[in-house]
Amino acid sequence: MSPEMPLITLPHAVAGVMVLSLNAYVLLAGADFGGGVWDLFARGPRRDEQRSAIADAIGPIWEANHVWLILVVVLLFSCFPRAFSHLSTALHIPITLMLVGIVLRGSAFTFRSYDRQTDAVQRNWGRVFAIASVVTPVLLGICLGAVASGAVPLVPIDGTRTFTEVYVRPWITPFSLSVGVLALALFAHLAAVYLAWERPEPELKQDFRARALVSAIAVFMTGTITIVFARADAPLVYEGLTRGFTAIGMHTATACAGLTGVWALWRRRWLLAVLAAAAQATFLLWGWAWSQFPWLVPPSHTITDLAAPRITQQLVLSVLGVGTVILLPSFVYLFRIFKGRGTVFKQLDG
Repeated sequence: MSPEMPLITLPHAVAGVMVLSLNAYVLLAGADFGGGVWDLFARGPRRDEQRSAIADAIGPIWEANHVWLILVVVLLFSCFPRAFSHLSTALHIPITLMLVGIVLRGSAFTFRSYDRQTDAVQRNWGRVFAIASVVTPVLLGICLGAVASGAVPLVPIDGTRTFTEVYVRPWITPFSLSVGVLALALFAHLAAVYLAWERPEPELKQDFRARALVSAIAVFMTGTITIVFARADAPLVYEGLTRGFTAIGMHTATACAGLTGVWALWRRRWLLAVLAAAAQATFLLWGWAWSQFPWLVPPSHTITDLAAPRITQQLVLSVLGVGTVILLPSFVYLFRIFKGRGTVFKQLDG
């Protein structure tokens, strides 16, 4: 059972910033990964045009988007060092594979853009880019699912258990795998919606619109399966997702965003579809965070249990405030420079 709801403290503020950063990573870098998914499944007479559109959308900004994941790691390392040490050890296999996937994806994308422009070379680098784009989101979701399920409790790792019991079995569960597939479906949906909005060509708009509608169904199905698996594998998450007015409100908001997005895609209301897809992803992420609150490493360690000394929290938040003043305007400027020729800022500016 969850402990009595605590007062909001500095560690809770830091944890909230971590979720905000993860939210930004999902909406920005997540769509980049989703673009790789559609690169893998590019089909039809406009296959090359689809891949070119994906590369044009990702190219200027994909590397900068990883700053949000880096921020999450730095905050976890600085403000919750015991949690960082334990989770990076217990989940070192999926975390390492995820990092390898990020590196391979970025390298392949760069080499595909600047290597010899021959069919064989492009096909090989494109295959690496696409496969890494599919595998990496699944591994990210698996890590989050393993932590949320309480399968990696913060206990000493001794010699009484086998390697498989300690380092493999906790994240190879139906719930963790379903969270991984949900992350993949969500990222693919975001990418398809963004691309349908950005592309000026009517044919490409319709191609990505069709993919957005299919992936919307996939998000609904995988989300439902995840809740079903949570009942057995992640009881704390299941309780948080199914009980209380907050849970009802989160489910209602997520469903409304999803249905609005499908309606907007069907009616070709592109900006509304983008806003609805982003809202759906945001509600899903914060629903998970709320269902786990106040635990940081379930089922026995809360956010305040694992927090660094108060002075560390204060200094980190102070530096973070100064950094935000620099980072956010820089990101807005970056998007204006590289996306200003497309529909993103033109539509926002009216």
